[in-house]
Amino acid sequence: MPIEKEIPTSYFRNTSHKTLVNVLFTSNWILERLKKFIENEDITHQQYNILRILSHSETPLSTLQIRERMLDKMSDTSRIVERLLKKGLVNKQICKYDKRLVDVTISEKGIQLLDRLEKNINEIDSMISHLSSDDIETVNQILDKIREKE
Repeated sequence: MPIEKEIPTSYFRNTSHKTLVNVLFTSNWILERLKKFIENEDITHQQYNILRILSHSETPLSTLQIRERMLDKMSDTSRIVERLLKKGLVNKQICKYDKRLVDVTISEKGIQLLDRLEKNINEIDSMISHLSSDDIETVNQILDKIREKE
């Protein structure tokens, strides 16, 4: 659906403004669907992101390393890890090489949670299933190009 129908406004300064609004709107649209996907597991999208990061790491990660890999770099990683620890979804121990750091790993309970979600991951994938492979590649290239400006 065109952005003009999604957002009841008729004012865009120019096509660049319209594009930026469209990207932000679409990002929030995707995030809302992700939140619904994980809501039954009683975790936030940031917690889900950390569990995915830890599940793909072969070694324990410090909270700094986790933050570097997160989608939302502004997240309070230490606080999120503490909440995951209280839920039994991660393990934490003092780093052997640097006592100022903690090593975080995903727990068996965290792996089981991700396994349950993985069984229904097609719900997430279906958001773009109507796009062709070429469309998906083009979207990725354009989004990468937008960030090249930094």
